[in-house]
Amino acid sequence: MVWRSRWTPSWPLAEARPLRIRVLGRAADLPAEAWERLAGRDHPFTSLAFLSALEDSGSAVARTGWQPVHLVAEDPEGTAVGLMPAYAKAHSQGEYVFDHGWADAALRLGLRYYPKLQCATPFTPASSPRIVAKDPAVRQALVAAARTLVERQGWSSAHATFLLAQDAADFAAQGWLERHDLQFHFDTRDGRSFSDFLSRLSSRKRKELRREREQALAAVDEVRWLTGADLTEDVWDHFFAFYQDTGGRKWGRPYLTRAFFSLVGERMGDRILLVMARRAGRWVAGALHFVGADCLYGRYWGAIEDIPFLHFELCYHQAIDAAGQLGLKRIEAGAQGPHKVKRGYRPVVTRSMHWLVDLRLRSAVADFLERERAAVAQEVALFEADLPFRRGPGGAPDGEG
Repeated sequence: MVWRSRWTPSWPLAEARPLRIRVLGRAADLPAEAWERLAGRDHPFTSLAFLSALEDSGSAVARTGWQPVHLVAEDPEGTAVGLMPAYAKAHSQGEYVFDHGWADAALRLGLRYYPKLQCATPFTPASSPRIVAKDPAVRQALVAAARTLVERQGWSSAHATFLLAQDAADFAAQGWLERHDLQFHFDTRDGRSFSDFLSRLSSRKRKELRREREQALAAVDEVRWLTGADLTEDVWDHFFAFYQDTGGRKWGRPYLTRAFFSLVGERMGDRILLVMARRAGRWVAGALHFVGADCLYGRYWGAIEDIPFLHFELCYHQAIDAAGQLGLKRIEAGAQGPHKVKRGYRPVVTRSMHWLVDLRLRSAVADFLERERAAVAQEVALFEADLPFRRGPGGAPDGEG
């Protein structure tokens, strides 16, 4: 479904002095200096390099159901002082916080659920800033502007997904509904290298993972870490073939175009770690990671040969070694994956915030979210009990008792 905007990008959304908030139709409409001054380099997925690569490559554009509507707050002199990357969505694909049931409920109420506003990084289930501003007044103005945009356009709702704690609090202060979900992250205090990690496991689980790793590495000729100038077009050609294979089997149609990988490699190659495996003289599998200030983000994986345990090796075991060498605090390995628990990845609650205009739909969703949050808390407890670490006094994993 292609949805076309009903406004001219860059019109003023708010004139509440001393701030002016505008809607931009492209990330590149804000000068790079201003974007980088606001966003910094700590979080790769709110960088202009990443978001503009999505847009310029045709991956996140109106034609694919992701119309950019980035909110920018400016002071009286016209200096950008705050930013909220956002999109008008014509569907619920590529978000990893699933609201298809809400869309069905809206239909039963005689409401049109799409378009909706999505404050997120497209196709990226990683917690990142959604409100890029330091001044509390600017932050609150951007949250209010998101609601104003929804109401002015006659849309059903606004959604901010994969939030940092401060962002979640700012949305909650204006009455947005909080949703919890579950991911699995590796804390490098559990191991600064894969060998260090193994030393903290129970004997049986240590032997099991060691055999798993040995089998994966014995099946390939080499595993290489590629970054910066190593990310040639030939390398991207191979990785895109891996990505298409995985995307085709899981979702039917991959979200990212081939051009995206060239652009993101060109614009932020120093913040990319591509782990590739070669067998019989050719690349056969790879895992793409992005490097933040204190976190390694695992994003995409693919392979053209079915090699047992190679997915775990490239996505998780190699990531532990890389995070340790880079001095990072944690690894976020993407959405889903209870299989990560036995590999030392701890359950972590992720947060999103939601504003629904219709009071009937809002009330039903609020009731659902209350019950869902309780269920997520129960899941966290169950997964924590299944972590593979040696047990210390009181039955807690070593270092926690």
